[in-house]
Amino acid sequence: MFGGASLFGKKADQSGMSSFQALATAVAAQVGTGNVAGTATAIVSGGPGALFWLWLAAFFGMATIFAEAVLALTFRTRDASGHIVGGPAYYITLGMGEKYRFLSYFFAVAIIIALGCIGNMVQSNSISLAMQSAFDIPLWVSGVATAVLAGSVFFGGIGRLASVTEKLVPLMAATYLIGGSFVILCHWDQILPAFELIFTAAFNPQAVGGGALGFTVAKAMQFGVARGLFSNEAGMGSTPHAHAIAKVEHPAEQGLVAIFGVFATVLIVTFTGIVILVTGVLDYQSTGIELTQRAYDVGLGDYGRAFVAICLFFFAYSTIIGWYFFGSQNVRFLFGPKGLFPYRLIVCLFIGFGAVLKVDLVWALADLFNGLMVIPNLIALLCLHKVVVRCLEDFEQKLQQQPSK
Repeated sequence: MFGGASLFGKKADQSGMSSFQALATAVAAQVGTGNVAGTATAIVSGGPGALFWLWLAAFFGMATIFAEAVLALTFRTRDASGHIVGGPAYYITLGMGEKYRFLSYFFAVAIIIALGCIGNMVQSNSISLAMQSAFDIPLWVSGVATAVLAGSVFFGGIGRLASVTEKLVPLMAATYLIGGSFVILCHWDQILPAFELIFTAAFNPQAVGGGALGFTVAKAMQFGVARGLFSNEAGMGSTPHAHAIAKVEHPAEQGLVAIFGVFATVLIVTFTGIVILVTGVLDYQSTGIELTQRAYDVGLGDYGRAFVAICLFFFAYSTIIGWYFFGSQNVRFLFGPKGLFPYRLIVCLFIGFGAVLKVDLVWALADLFNGLMVIPNLIALLCLHKVVVRCLEDFEQKLQQQPSK
């Protein structure tokens, strides 16, 4: 991964992007509002033990995302305009055969609706609410600004998208981790008790007062695993679209790089959870972004709410860019390059309208289509698992044949 890492890499084109740019695009989508607000929700709903099960889900998710990246590279192809394309819709059709093309169509429609349209509406709404809370900016102003900023990347093509993500992702992750580290170190005496609470609550919620709140091991597992899967997106079939166009010598190389994407989300989620626990703001009443903001208010004083709002903007904006790209690859699959222009306009409209809407129903629809995406992708991973095994064995053999330095 670090061999190809650069903040100013070679501009991506129709033949693909660097391995690091592909990783940055994938992580841009993976690290979103769910890592900030969703972590708080998991802890409130399933208890502190939910964090342990989130870690466990992510551990196994690393294997899933490796397989997705390998298949995406193995079965990538070129569209009518000569652009490299890949992802579940392609490895289902090319790997499993034409008789399973209906699964490809099913997946492509589901991801365009779930991420490109409805999902980006939710991200825009999260930005507008956070900006209104922290800076008293009207919802519609945030919506228009986000749509314009996103559109400038969409209409700039893959070169501009890769250029933005390779710089934005390291910056936003570093900023959030530095702020979180400061808060945690200011409450250093609560670090060990926080980890003890997580492990105890994962297996014996009653021992930490969870019985009175209705917490059980099953609840901790339910919310921890659910949040883990939807924060790192392993198995959903979204991130393979970015890894498919990586310029690497062997598919397994990018598969190993993809694993780091899951680790990055675990890092952000863990920092969020530990900040909430060490600051003592967990009252099981507040939840979501409100609880996270309260934790940083304790740690950073008057700057806490603004800090979370700014980080949330970067997280949500990067997710909008990543999700747009994932959807665009499936637009290419269904309609070819001619479908991209109307798709870009539609996504910008959804971003603008999403900022001013109440999104309870939209969240429910997004969850529904996210779940639908998983079904054809996991079927493909099971049916094509031997391809992944052969690819890894081939890569290991080539490593062994390399002369030692």
